[in-house]
Amino acid sequence: MKWKIANPYPKDNHVNQLINALNVQYEIAYLLSERGITDYDSAKSYFRPDLADLHDPFMMLNMIQAVGRINKAIHNQEKIMIFGDYDVDGITAVTLVYSYLKNHLPIIYYLPDRYSEGYGVSKKSIDIAKKEQVSLIISLDCGINAIDNISYAKKNKIDFIVCDHHIPGEILPDAIAILNPKQEGCNYPFKELSGCGIGFKLVHALEKKRGGDIKDVKFFFDLVAMSIAADVVPLIDENRIIAFYGLKQIKERPRQGIKMFLQDIKGEINISHLVFTLAPRINASGRMKHAKHSVELLLSEDKSDAISRARLIEMLNTERRFLDKKTTIEALEQIKENNEEKSYASVVYNKDWNKGIIGIVASRMIETYHRPTVVFSSSGDYLTGSVRSIKGLDIYSILQSCKKHIIRFGGHKYAAGLTIMEESFLKFKSDFELAVKERTTAKNSIPIKNYDQELTFDKITPKFYRILIQMSPFGEGNPEPIFKTVNCLDSGGTRIVGKLNDHLKLELVDDSGGHFKGIGFRMAEHYEKIKNQVPFNIFYSIDRDDFFGGKDLQLIIKGIEF
Repeated sequence: MKWKIANPYPKDNHVNQLINALNVQYEIAYLLSERGITDYDSAKSYFRPDLADLHDPFMMLNMIQAVGRINKAIHNQEKIMIFGDYDVDGITAVTLVYSYLKNHLPIIYYLPDRYSEGYGVSKKSIDIAKKEQVSLIISLDCGINAIDNISYAKKNKIDFIVCDHHIPGEILPDAIAILNPKQEGCNYPFKELSGCGIGFKLVHALEKKRGGDIKDVKFFFDLVAMSIAADVVPLIDENRIIAFYGLKQIKERPRQGIKMFLQDIKGEINISHLVFTLAPRINASGRMKHAKHSVELLLSEDKSDAISRARLIEMLNTERRFLDKKTTIEALEQIKENNEEKSYASVVYNKDWNKGIIGIVASRMIETYHRPTVVFSSSGDYLTGSVRSIKGLDIYSILQSCKKHIIRFGGHKYAAGLTIMEESFLKFKSDFELAVKERTTAKNSIPIKNYDQELTFDKITPKFYRILIQMSPFGEGNPEPIFKTVNCLDSGGTRIVGKLNDHLKLELVDDSGGHFKGIGFRMAEHYEKIKNQVPFNIFYSIDRDDFFGGKDLQLIIKGIEF
């Protein structure tokens, strides 16, 4: 692991301009400049997210056609199906669009079974739609590459509206309307919406056509915020605005289905809570049983019904955690058994691995071997794989170079899914390794973490922290500020804590004479050196110590460097 300053050459003219315009200290102006904020107006938009800055949904290519077709269905009382992926993005999108349309026309929702159908629009779902006399399907967070199955729907006189944010292929499906800002010819100004975000844009457009405005649909922001956090889309532009109001809503008026999961959260609810507390639970049903259970949870309005559904989800999440730990151990052992510790990529397979947790396992393996990873499990006559990559290596382009061995694939720059024939496994593995090797450089072969600036403890004041937290929500595209302080020493109170004696509770002093407490999770290995008064550098974020109801600032240690 190497630590590197994110922006070693700040534009002093921007920094000075912000100091004068906002009356803030240099360190805050530096952070803002680093995030592309250069003047009073951009700072105002950043610190005070405004619903008025959301873009007109009708700027999206094909939105007029999509709204027209849905309104025709409402007028004729046609039956429609809301179809979504089985992850958090798809689950929240289905919940959102279904909730909005359920009082307007006959409607059902459908999420594929991960095990019997796999990802995306399936022939089975279209057959069910035909049996249910559905005449329009709205797909959410999937469908952009479902060429054959959407053609099959058309042959069965079922129209399709595709709402997707994945990268389109060369050929687009034959749908009534495709809503995807990434498609060629779409001039929508923001390209990084989540799948649920695009579903929200559709609902906003429908409401606008009826004479309403953004305030009439803003109660869906909580769902979009969950999708933004879970799908790791950039927290800039519209995503930042929606996440800001969505977090506020989750804090002040959480829906019944998620209240149980929020009980143990101390302090302000933030994006990390959505990523590490809510998202794994909402995902758990699709991984372990069926994603419909999470939709039912999010739709629950009755308290006792919500508690019952939340308990089921909690049980499935506990089972998921056990399985992903067990599978990760087996996958890492496979790498060692095959003497592949020094390979450029990790490609592993076991027919008995649970298909629902291979994506998590791929992410876990990257923590051990910093390289692109594919984890395969058996799926009928095929192998289903989940792919994760590292910064600087575009996994989508790597898969394209191996497509002669792939039946189908789709995804993002750093995460994807694919299907191959079992007999293609070794050839795919070889070509994938070669493609990664060709793209690997010294720059991306070593894990690098960025910090924002060097700081002395005397700069960290309550006022500094108050401004810092106003820069949230933090996440992809707007990372939580990380600082470096050099020449730290134990001031006498550093000790080892935790049930497993693996954490460090630090009490530090630096060159400025400032004193601070900090917590370093799983950093007990450094205890002896620190107690022996060896000077060291720390990398950290700043937070309030709310654990025992205190309000003192503390440092959350991300790295220690001797």
